[in-house]
Amino acid sequence: MNKFFFTTAASLALLLSPATWADNNTPHFPVISLTAGMHVIKAEVASTEAQREQGLMFRESLGTNEGMVFLFHAPAGVCMWMKNTPLPLSVAFMDRDGRIINIENMKPQSLDSHCAKQPVYYALEMQEGWFKQRNIKPGSVIGGLPPAR
Repeated sequence: MNKFFFTTAASLALLLSPATWADNNTPHFPVISLTAGMHVIKAEVASTEAQREQGLMFRESLGTNEGMVFLFHAPAGVCMWMKNTPLPLSVAFMDRDGRIINIENMKPQSLDSHCAKQPVYYALEMQEGWFKQRNIKPGSVIGGLPPAR
């Protein structure tokens, strides 16, 4: 009986650990498929003000071809930061046609601003270095983006 109690208590403690709690309680948004050349990206979509503010905060991990696309619905001067975001990320800022304007690398847990070089409709966050490793750079086009209003 003591062995059962110990095993159950240990399992419960693991389930309630802060890392597990944070990952399970971090909102996940609708997912769409995007393309970058021959690469397929599974991107969560942040399209409302609240979703864009939450972004990838508190996420402990991302899959190799997983990211988050931010929709702005109208051309906007956009800056991103990494408050409460433990993952190093790269962000690509894009125009209405999905053409990348600029790409910035962002350090975890930083309040530094990383800005688009001109008004944009979209921003795509991926693991740091994802774009560089695939030779995706300014001028490349991300396909499958929801239409801009």
